[in-house]
Amino acid sequence: MRIPARHVLLAALLVVVAACSKEPASTPAASAPAATPPPATAPAPAAPAAPAAPTPSEEVFSRAELDQMVAPLALYPDSLLAQVLMASTYPGDVADAVAWSKAHPKEEGDAAVKLVANEPWDPSVQALVAFPQALATLGQDPGWVQRLGDAFLAQPSDVMDAVQRLRHQAQAAGNLESNQYQKVSMEAAPAPAPAAEPAMGTVVEQAPPQTIIIEPTDPEVVYVPSYNPTQVYGTWAYPSYPPPYYPPTPYWYPGSALMTGLAFGTGIAIADSLWGDCDWGGGDIDIDVDRYNNINTNRQINRTENTFRHNAANRDGVPYRDRANRERNGRQLADSGRRDAFRGDDPGRARQREQARSSMQQRGIEPARNNREARDRAQAASRDMRERPQGQARDQQRERAAQTTRDRQQAGARERQQAGARDRQRAQAAQASRQGGDRARAQQQSRSTSQARQQRGQSNTQARNTARQQQARSQGGARNNAFEGSRSNPSQSRAQANRGRSSNASAQRSSGSRGGGGGHQVQRQAPQRQGGGGRHR
Repeated sequence: MRIPARHVLLAALLVVVAACSKEPASTPAASAPAATPPPATAPAPAAPAAPAAPTPSEEVFSRAELDQMVAPLALYPDSLLAQVLMASTYPGDVADAVAWSKAHPKEEGDAAVKLVANEPWDPSVQALVAFPQALATLGQDPGWVQRLGDAFLAQPSDVMDAVQRLRHQAQAAGNLESNQYQKVSMEAAPAPAPAAEPAMGTVVEQAPPQTIIIEPTDPEVVYVPSYNPTQVYGTWAYPSYPPPYYPPTPYWYPGSALMTGLAFGTGIAIADSLWGDCDWGGGDIDIDVDRYNNINTNRQINRTENTFRHNAANRDGVPYRDRANRERNGRQLADSGRRDAFRGDDPGRARQREQARSSMQQRGIEPARNNREARDRAQAASRDMRERPQGQARDQQRERAAQTTRDRQQAGARERQQAGARDRQRAQAAQASRQGGDRARAQQQSRSTSQARQQRGQSNTQARNTARQQQARSQGGARNNAFEGSRSNPSQSRAQANRGRSSNASAQRSSGSRGGGGGHQVQRQAPQRQGGGGRHR
């Protein structure tokens, strides 16, 4: 028969309690026999103690994602890197600090930190206003800042290891060495803490054998480096997760003078602004209490508070990505579990929310970083919903007006076409009328010309006939009637008769009597007369 291990453990505990209740004098004697049975079953209690061991942290980001996130700032000086990591856990405050730095571009160093002492930001964020170059880089991608803070809260040791991996890569590529701006040194890596035996098939990644430390050459002057991660780290091991590059602001990097692949801008003189430092062995941030209290006069801390402790009150409502931080920093009140059950919150819904958050991130949509941004988005959505009907009405009015204009243009085009057709018809009718009139006039003129020609022909014929008749009458009367003229003019008739008689008498006389002997007789031939009444031509 096999006795369960829990029964053996319970019996052992009862024996120990009974032994402790006896007198001290009898304790050694009594306890010896009482303690005899347990050694045989001593290994059994170890089994139930295993669940009490601390569970490993939730892996929110993979190694490739961590290297991608820390690439733009892994080569920062350790103290500045620690300040950025702490501040990134408050993404809403970082966004406000970026806006303040843009509004005050000439403020830097400890003086700038004192100017924002009354701002409701976490002290780690207030310390960053001393370095406008760093804020200019963080301000280019707020989503990256939030993911970096979530990674540092959920996996601080993994983040530190990612920084060391990239520093070793930059050093191997020849882009990380000491110069007048920074001091690069090597330290032996601390021995790793003992860990549970990994499951079969699990690959255990060993940390780099040495830790690379980056410090300012002058502790009171800090130079913020700027570089292109795709160049300074050599060949990138994760093509699917390329590192982002945030170009430097020309105001702080005049000329972009490169030094071994890094650009160092204007140095920032500081005294107490940097009060954090990286604890590479512990995967945490150490705090210099003296420097912290010197710069944060209205927020003093005790010397025991010498490590970074996240303050959920300054998170400003930005949700946590991992379950552990949600449970630790959720500030749940008593009986909150009952309220969650009443509201229907259960692990299934939590998984759905995580899936929805992951889906939004894959699509490039980041959740609101703080309550203010959430309210702004809600107000913007409300305004859009209110303005959408008005916008639709305006669009409809514009469409109707455009349609009316188009109708008018079409009607005008039709009228112009009809007017053009009428004008062409009128022109054709006028042309036809002109052509008809021309033909009528030509015909009339032709008829008139023909009639005139006929009339002239008739007149000429009549005139010729009349002339012939007149000539015939004039010639015929004189020829047929020798005494025609005597009736009208007697004196002329007598004269002509006298001339005739004289001429006749002369003709009868001899030539001798007219001329005296010589000479010859002249005979005149009487003119011949033509018959008829024709005129001479």
